[in-house]
Amino acid sequence: MKMIFHIFFIISLVSSISFASVQDFCVADPKGPQSPSGYSCKNPDQVTENDFAFSGLGKAGNTSNIIKAAVTPAFAPAFAGTNGLGVSLARLDLAGGGVIPLHTHPGASEALVVIQGTICAGFISSANKVYLKTLNRGDSMIFPQGLLHFQLNSGKGPALAFVAFGSSSPGLQILPFALFANDLPSELVEATTFLSDEEVKKLKGVLGGTN
Repeated sequence: MKMIFHIFFIISLVSSISFASVQDFCVADPKGPQSPSGYSCKNPDQVTENDFAFSGLGKAGNTSNIIKAAVTPAFAPAFAGTNGLGVSLARLDLAGGGVIPLHTHPGASEALVVIQGTICAGFISSANKVYLKTLNRGDSMIFPQGLLHFQLNSGKGPALAFVAFGSSSPGLQILPFALFANDLPSELVEATTFLSDEEVKKLKGVLGGTN
């Protein structure tokens, strides 16, 4: 009995440390291969303090586009020091009437903090329940991993928010673009969305889809 106890103790001890990091960091090497766990590590001898700093979030993004919005990401490819650390950032600029359409981040949950303006934000649970909130300066909201969510400028002027993700590469799929900005045959889009042929072709024309 005592032997069995010792065996289970050793197994549990090994299990508890097997997931611990074996190094302080793994700065991304974009030139190397990428795996599901992240980018290859840059040679530690070539790592500098610049790998752990990012200045790209200080400048407003270009909102002169169809959604009147811009997202400036600080993910592993651009902010190499985040690689493997389970964290990343982004800046969200919304002009008047700007919107980030329904989208998901397959690899991470998201936390948003409003810096300027008013943003209507929400997400849809897997039970199709809607969680909707109007956010003002200083307000924040979280969006669970993988769930459809959106942000809309509901104020009179421009809006600004910063977001944080629980992954250095959270991923992104924007629902309207996934449906109407590719070459998925229109008849399949119609069959799977219950939209008419006229509606599908109109949306494909707006978003650049074909077929």
